[in-house]
This record gives sequence, C-alpha cells and structure tokens, in this order.
Amino acid sequence: MADNSEIARIGDKLDQLIELIARVVPAQAAPPDFEAADAFIWVAAERRLESVTHVNRVAMTLLQAVTRMRETLVTNTERFARGLPANNALLWGARGMGKSSLVKAAHAHVNTELAAEGKAALKLIEIHREDIETLPALMSLLRPAPHRFIIFCDDLSFDGDDASYKSLKAVLEGGIEGRPANVLFYATSNRRHLLPRDMMENERATAINPGEAVEEKVSLSDRFGLWIGFHKCSQDDYLEMVQGYVDHYGLTIDQDTMRAEAIEWATTRGARSGRVAWQYIQDLAGRLGIALD
Repeated sequence: MADNSEIARIGDKLDQLIELIARVVPAQAAPPDFEAADAFIWVAAERRLESVTHVNRVAMTLLQAVTRMRETLVTNTERFARGLPANNALLWGARGMGKSSLVKAAHAHVNTELAAEGKAALKLIEIHREDIETLPALMSLLRPAPHRFIIFCDDLSFDGDDASYKSLKAVLEGGIEGRPANVLFYATSNRRHLLPRDMMENERATAINPGEAVEEKVSLSDRFGLWIGFHKCSQDDYLEMVQGYVDHYGLTIDQDTMRAEAIEWATTRGARSGRVAWQYIQDLAGRLGIALD
C-alpha cells in the first residue's frame, strides 16, 4: 500500500496534468448576449463575440455623391431586416469613397426605422480578414439565435497561396447546411474579383484545366448577388462631399475660398475622395477653432 508521501506525489502529478489539459482545451465560452449591443466584433481566437457600444460611423446624410449606391444598399438591408429575400453584397472600387462607412451607416439607418416600429434591431458583426477561416464557427453560433445578422468584412482580398477564400465560398452558398437564413454577408474590397490578376494568371498557367482553375477563383465574387461599384471621384463630386461636411458642422467660410482650398488640398495629395474631403474638413475646422463631433 502506498504511503502518504507517495499519495501526495501522485496528487501533485494529477494537479499538473489537469493544469496542462486546461491550457490546451479552452473553457467553454459563455453564450453571447445579443441584447448587450447592436454591433459586435468576432474574436476568432476565443470563439466569442465582443460587444461594441459605440460604433465608429458617420451619419447617412454625410455620404454625398454616392446616392445610387446608398439607396441600393439601404434597400437590400431593409428587406433583409424585415425577413424578405436579400443578397450578400460586395462593395468594391476606389479607395476612400465611403464603402465601409456606407455599410455602418445603412445598419444604423435601418435600425432607426425598426426601433420606430417597435421591432428587434438588426445586429452587425465585424470579422477581420485574417479570421475568414473561422466563418463556419461564427455561423454555427448565429444560426439558432432569434436575431438577424449582417457579417461585415472590411477590405477583403486574397493573395498568394491563401486558400481561405474557399471557406468563404462554402459559407456563402455551398456546404451541406448553407448560409443561415438569419445571416447576410457584406464585404468591401478594392478588387471586384477579390483576387489579384497575377494570382489568377498563375492558376491558369499551372492548372491541368486552366479555364476551370480561373473560374473557381472568379466564382468567389459570384457568391455576392449584389455588386456595388464605387468609381473614382470627379471634382464636382469631391466638392459636393466637402460642402456636405461644411453644412453639417456649420463651418463659416467663403464659397470661393473653400472651393480653392479644397481643390488645392486634393491636388497636393494626388487624389479626390470622401476620405480626402474629410481630411480637408478636419484641417479647416482646426484653423477655425471648431471641434468636430
């Protein structure tokens, strides 16, 4: 029979073993509290949702010169929020034209309408590009929930040997279970086909059947039923954006002066966009001694 010291030694070993197991096998995450907020961030490493009480977004009225894009996305979002058929959306095109701002503004706009009608809010969940492979786990978490969700991925694209795009393809339409009826996927990208041309050409050169290889790559974009293109900003559109900010924040400046300054600001940066317009407004407000909300 083992003496007390042997029993104590065995007990210590068991404690060490239990501690090692606890490190390798994470504790079961608590069920998400979807009532805590209307927006969440997917923490892939821990398989949990982190609530966001204050979303970094701009008012819908500040999104100037993108009227058609705005109306298209808002309509699609409203249909989904009301339980009607809607499409996954890919917002693609020129940088700084308000693609991600539009997604967040549309979410807020639709929730304002739902709140006025006494209906449950639409939830927005942001997933980072590098966590796309965990989409199936996120979908499993959302499928049984009594809410409707938009999963949003900003600046989505794939490079090199990255094969995680296959997870996205399977989730959007493929797979046995398919996309949950209460989930829609919105993404922004500078590329319409999400993959660089050289990556597709490489597939064509090395594949047994080049046409099928490239088709697999291109078909990722086809999973988005709604394509919303944002093209380079004209000078008139750019000045309209600047004027929208000036009116919204009540900035006092002569029209000719504002026009000349805004054009010079864009010229020195070699680009015109909503982002450049906002940067000019920040400079202008700073010179006028006015704080911006």
